[in-house]
Amino acid sequence: MGESKQKVRDVQSEDRGRDSRDRERTQSRRQEQTPAPAVVQEIVGRTGFRGEITQVKVKILQGDNKGKTMRRNVKGPIRLNDVLMLRETEIEVRRLRGKVMKGAFT
Repeated sequence: MGESKQKVRDVQSEDRGRDSRDRERTQSRRQEQTPAPAVVQEIVGRTGFRGEITQVKVKILQGDNKGKTMRRNVKGPIRLNDVLMLRETEIEVRRLRGKVMKGAFT
């Protein structure tokens, strides 16, 4: 009888350790994912089923990938030299396959 209570207490103390480790991990992820400003250098084209998405080339101004040029998809109005705040700067979108232009660029 005394053994089962001891086992329960051990499991609970292990769970508390896991919770604190999980909190530390999520806090470190939040700190890493601060928005990074990026300036639009080129408008590549329109994509999406109805051409509602614009693919642009941006240059990252701050953060770990400072100076890196990458392609991103943007929804809504966009012009050259606009500044975007990117939540993450690791993932780049696929290139447009052809010169299929929709919307305002046709």
